Amino acid sequence: MTETTGPPGAGEDEEWVRAAGCVLWRAAPEAPEGIEVALVHRPKYDDWSHPKGKLKEGESAADAARREIREETGAECVLGAPLPTARYRAKGRPKEVVYWVAEAVAGAFEPNSEVDQVHWLPPMDARAELTHPANRALLDQALHALGITAAGAPGPPSAR
Repeated sequence: MTETTGPPGAGEDEEWVRAAGCVLWRAAPEAPEGIEVALVHRPKYDDWSHPKGKLKEGESAADAARREIREETGAECVLGAPLPTARYRAKGRPKEVVYWVAEAVAGAFEPNSEVDQVHWLPPMDARAELTHPANRALLDQALHALGITAAGAPGPPSAR
């Protein structure tokens, strides 16, 4: 999923699509891992993924990640540990997505043109629901950053 160089065939003179997103979580003491993870359904692609989106001109990746979380899930979040940056080709162009682990601290979801559903699921259920293998690997990395290694393991520090 992550690469330290550009995606295959990316030339130095190609314009990169820059995006940012998060593996969004909230405390859920009743869940086996002590947390739930938010997944968004994008009707345009009919997939389940982590919230993310393109940077606006002059916007930092961190600001874009917080904005995209708010727009796609309705949640206000606090960014945590950075996750590996994903680099791949999308629609023939090189794309870079910077990710963080982020805790949802407020807000409520309202369906919109980009995202029609948000599911809050225990991590192992979220893993099964994710459409793309790269997103499952990203979830695994986020769980590791939160100190969660398997179902039933202690939750993140703020959820313990």
